Amino acid sequence: MTGLLAVAGGHDVVASRAQMASTLGFHIILACFGIAFPTVILVVHFIGLRRHDGAALLLARRWSKVLAVLVAVGAVSGTVLSFEMGLLWPGLFRVYGAAVGIPFAFEGIFFLLEAIFTAIYLYGWDRLSPWAHWWSGVPVAVSGLFGALCVVAANSWMNQPGGFVMSHGRVTAVHPLAVIFNAATTYEVPHMELAAYLVTAFGVAAPYAVGMVRHPDRRRSRYHRLGLLVPSVIAAICTPLQIFVGDTIARAIEHQQPVKFASMEYVVHTHRGVTEWIGGIYYHGHIYLGLNIPYFDSILVGFSPHTEVVGWDSVPRSQRPPLPSLIHNAFDLMVGIAFLMLALAAWLAVSWWRKRDFPVTRWFAGLTALGAPAAIVALECGWIVTEVGRQPWVVYKRMTVAQAATPVPDVPWTFGAIVALYIVLTITTLVVLALMARRWNRSTEVAEHDVPYGPGRAHGAASVRQ
Repeated sequence: MTGLLAVAGGHDVVASRAQMASTLGFHIILACFGIAFPTVILVVHFIGLRRHDGAALLLARRWSKVLAVLVAVGAVSGTVLSFEMGLLWPGLFRVYGAAVGIPFAFEGIFFLLEAIFTAIYLYGWDRLSPWAHWWSGVPVAVSGLFGALCVVAANSWMNQPGGFVMSHGRVTAVHPLAVIFNAATTYEVPHMELAAYLVTAFGVAAPYAVGMVRHPDRRRSRYHRLGLLVPSVIAAICTPLQIFVGDTIARAIEHQQPVKFASMEYVVHTHRGVTEWIGGIYYHGHIYLGLNIPYFDSILVGFSPHTEVVGWDSVPRSQRPPLPSLIHNAFDLMVGIAFLMLALAAWLAVSWWRKRDFPVTRWFAGLTALGAPAAIVALECGWIVTEVGRQPWVVYKRMTVAQAATPVPDVPWTFGAIVALYIVLTITTLVVLALMARRWNRSTEVAEHDVPYGPGRAHGAASVRQ
């Protein structure tokens, strides 16, 4: 393993990248739930309070417990990730730490706020008045969004560095707002946060969709219908927004990082009338098994078939991203999944417009259940495009990955340890959630006005103690 992952020059660059990719690929799924799950919970909680709906309040209470589990596991994986930034990439922080460290510092503050108010919200069931309890959850959702902004801003900065002054190889002045709100922040942040809402919405809806496929009688249960409908509506709202943002991002990347865009779209030579390739494998100057649409890539970039698009041969081979087939097909898969989600959202919208109800069919429930793994695949594909497409740079056109990587030769061993840790975390998390779901499935029917609060209990209803 050591011989496979070690590279020339004493730097375990491949091992460092593999470890970072594994950590980020695992943590980002949990981060999505930390960003978006509080909002989903607050929506169903709001429905419960406004309508004195015991089923909605029961969902909110149970989902808050799921959130607690995911936040706890995410705190572990996020801590590992934060240590890795310094241990694996000392060159990056030795030179640019004064700049890129700023958004990470603010993220720590927002995570602390999120953790504090998550504890208050969880403790508030049966202890706070209804609306005071609901409002205690709002800072959880807001701090999650701002924490995500800070982390993604750090990545955006690596793609479009700015907001600092260099002198003799050292950062001598930093403008914090310019670092955080760099040229890529305006499109990377909404793209990531919308992706988080899609992953979370489909992830929350999936168990109820599976339940309706396996147990058709649940299609009449308000508890299960709300569990499917609320996150499905959120996904339906976010999907067209995400497609619009993604389309904007593609043109921004073509302008800011043309070689990355060339890898995304198989543009070898700079020319006009560029063909759009859907799928396909690039090998020695030829594209196999791909569907080509003449001129369409130029039209997408500049709304004209005569738009010039820069090819990856515009830079030396050493400055081109590796594995163009991986980058291109990850991008195409992400886009394809987004349009399938759009079709599912349109199905829901039409059904609601015609019947004021979601499609109560096995097909809709089954496709919604498949939306959960599909959203995760799209999320991971997006990060493959972002990170592999920026290679060989860790800070675009300023520092290569090899210059940033640790010279310590034992990274493959820590990589193996991290993989083992995440396998244990994954199994433990799934087992805990499965046990919770099994216990909850024994009791899903509640009285219409059950409200789980002590002070301010509405209509004198009994508490739902789940």
